[in-house]
Amino acid sequence: MKNIPPESFHGLGCGNPVALADLKKGEIVLDLGSGAGVDVFLAANKVGKNGFVIGVDMTEEMVKKSRENAKKYGYKNVEFRLGEIENLPVEDNSVDVIISNCVINLSPNKLQSFREAYRVLKPGGRMMISDLVTEGPVPEKLKENFELWTDCIAGALERKDYINKIKEAGFQDMSVVEESTWRDDKINVAVTSIKIKAVKP
Repeated sequence: MKNIPPESFHGLGCGNPVALADLKKGEIVLDLGSGAGVDVFLAANKVGKNGFVIGVDMTEEMVKKSRENAKKYGYKNVEFRLGEIENLPVEDNSVDVIISNCVINLSPNKLQSFREAYRVLKPGGRMMISDLVTEGPVPEKLKENFELWTDCIAGALERKDYINKIKEAGFQDMSVVEESTWRDDKINVAVTSIKIKAVKP
């Protein structure tokens, strides 16, 4: 963390997908829901000057802040684009690795988000996702609770549904790399911080 812009870290997220993605020098990486850019800058240091990292975020303020951080700290191998993860502003078959940190759970169309990830990955490319899933259904009345949305819980899918959507999008060789489960008293359901790796054949 000492080697990235301090302004890029907002204390948000549910894991460190960069640490688990086995990034290599020269790779092209895409971060879904890049926020202020923390994972983009971490990945940029991993892939080196011959690699490149793209961050996509739907919030103009975050994209602006990320671009300012990149310029201020001299990052030449990053780019931040305004867009939604359900409709990525990225070419087909153009990236080696996709990362995302506690963002897919906020998407209103998670299957479409995974289909877009699949579309932009090169054949043989991999996806490393950190996200929250539940070990039972979230009560319908709580899905309208704004606080639970900001806690990344109201929009979370059950584990089996989340995994099935990744498979439905076309990904293979899927594995759970890490996980940690706790009971959330607000929804009376167990919640799991899960790290999933999957490959585009």
